[in-house]
Amino acid sequence: MLKFKNCKFFSTLLLKNKTAIITGGSDGIGKSTVLRFAEEGANVIIADINEEKGEKLSEEINNKFNNKNLTKFIKCDISNENDCKNLSEKTVEFYNNIDILINNAGIFILKGVENFSKEDFMKILETNVVGTALVSKYAIEHMKKNKKSSIVNLGSISSFIAQEGFMTYSATKAALLQMTKNMALDLNKYNIRVNCVCPGTIVTSALINFAKENGLTVEDIEKEHWNRSIMGRFGDPKEVADTILYLASDQSSYITGTHWSVDCCYLTI
Repeated sequence: MLKFKNCKFFSTLLLKNKTAIITGGSDGIGKSTVLRFAEEGANVIIADINEEKGEKLSEEINNKFNNKNLTKFIKCDISNENDCKNLSEKTVEFYNNIDILINNAGIFILKGVENFSKEDFMKILETNVVGTALVSKYAIEHMKKNKKSSIVNLGSISSFIAQEGFMTYSATKAALLQMTKNMALDLNKYNIRVNCVCPGTIVTSALINFAKENGLTVEDIEKEHWNRSIMGRFGDPKEVADTILYLASDQSSYITGTHWSVDCCYLTI
């Protein structure tokens, strides 16, 4: 039998001494990603429009790890350019650097070609597409100084597939997929990697609210869609967060300009 004397086993934290911004970080996939990043040693900025949820999450995580400076909350509406600029400036004030940017914030406006309004379309474009670009633009100014950095954009299965009544939302997620490729090409000279994670249907508050608005439960929708994915179930935000963590970390150092589907092979047109 092997005996170990004075030997301590430990695991290396994937994001030790890294600083990450996670937009839309107070709920759903964003919240799960904040938790995973904190577990892996990162300083995390929780950027969100919901001040109450963001402050509460930051306090909970800091208490859990007994570190009052592990996470900070910054209120940010990514459709507002001044908020986007302030987000990066405040992050550098708090932590001196930006190593990782997770562009998770977005809104759901589900309208088809027959019933959308110009206001609907402009609002979702300004948030999901232009807002993501603005957050990235101002973060990149600071990320350029690093030897290596990572940006992860949150796309969707709607980046690829057609769903009835989804035109407005799907258009923005398709745009994010192409933006990812262009960003990766533009930023390679600074050793900033850019990738896109495309989740399938994930059980978040957005899905729960959608179900309620239509007089359904999440289980009702899951039963209706069970035959559209190999596993026959919806995903958990933690399962998406683990993929985001991999792409944000140095373990994926040879990956850029790609999309990663976390959708259990969603089957539709």
